[in-house]
Amino acid sequence: MSTIRNYLLSRFFGSTLFTLACLLGLFGFFDIVQEVPDLGKGSYTTASMLLHVLLLAPGHAYELMPLSVLIGALVAMSQLSNNAEYTVIRTFGVSLGQIARIKLLFGLIMALLALALGEFVSPHSEQLAEKLKLQATHSLIAQEFRSGLWVKDDNNIINVREMMPDNTLLGIHIYTYDKDYQLIRSEAADRALYQGDGNWQLENVRSSSLQPDHVSTSHQAQRQWKSVLQPDILSVLLVVPEQMSALDLLTYIEHLRNNQQKTQRYDIALWGKLFYPLACLSMALVALAFTPAQRRHNDLGSKLFTGIFLGIGFHFCNRLFSHLGLLYDWNAILVATLPTALFLLAGTWAILRQEKR
Repeated sequence: MSTIRNYLLSRFFGSTLFTLACLLGLFGFFDIVQEVPDLGKGSYTTASMLLHVLLLAPGHAYELMPLSVLIGALVAMSQLSNNAEYTVIRTFGVSLGQIARIKLLFGLIMALLALALGEFVSPHSEQLAEKLKLQATHSLIAQEFRSGLWVKDDNNIINVREMMPDNTLLGIHIYTYDKDYQLIRSEAADRALYQGDGNWQLENVRSSSLQPDHVSTSHQAQRQWKSVLQPDILSVLLVVPEQMSALDLLTYIEHLRNNQQKTQRYDIALWGKLFYPLACLSMALVALAFTPAQRRHNDLGSKLFTGIFLGIGFHFCNRLFSHLGLLYDWNAILVATLPTALFLLAGTWAILRQEKR
């Protein structure tokens, strides 16, 4: 049995990794097409563009892992069936349940690989990719509005017009409110340099204090500013929540909650990060459910096409549920787990039905 298990695992891994490489090549081509208009801006050369695209690959691999598992496992099982190897294995006495356990082992290994990619590799490579392009094109890091970034820090509303790749802030405005939400102080600075431990050095600071009967103004060449606003918090804006690590998501969610801001999108991303690798287990079982028991080419082609179509459907269904959950403020755990759970149940049901036959 161990020989059969190792043989099947080698076929599954070979087909899955080949499928993943093909999909990464396709997505890499799309990335290159998207980046071509930016060539020549600043020092953004062809070499810089290719490195940028290469750094985006781990993020694509993480997103495409369940689909690659499904297609790879389907192709491997279809080849085994087409070569009558699957029939021989079943005739040898290997039950469908034993094959399902091998598939689950394969799915678990791919799930761990997806978890490692999503938690340790993809977030850092995405940040490096964005910083590389920003430094090459002399662009800004992120702007949610035309006026720049807006962040709430306790009783302060902070507006940053530009954030440079070296974490220098340009065009800072700090609006301070009292407990009744009345504006009591306004400050503007040309530049802020991070000194460490939440300390910033503001340069060319203009302050206005609003008193009941008058407004007093002052000017300082430099001033120290203590804030929870730190480069590691701002740097998460370089990466979409779905590509952030779970630790970064937890940190940023805590920051938003402390400042009484909505965390729905980041909650969905966090639970999705925790449950998304389990989709590899679901896809492995779905692949087994769509494996023809006999060597019939028509049946083989139709089942392969249907299985791939379902895998693509799962990918878009997962995205759709995330957007709907954000739009209608659904429970984050439900949004993150429902598509995977449905596919897992469907795959299990199809295998049990096939076993009864």
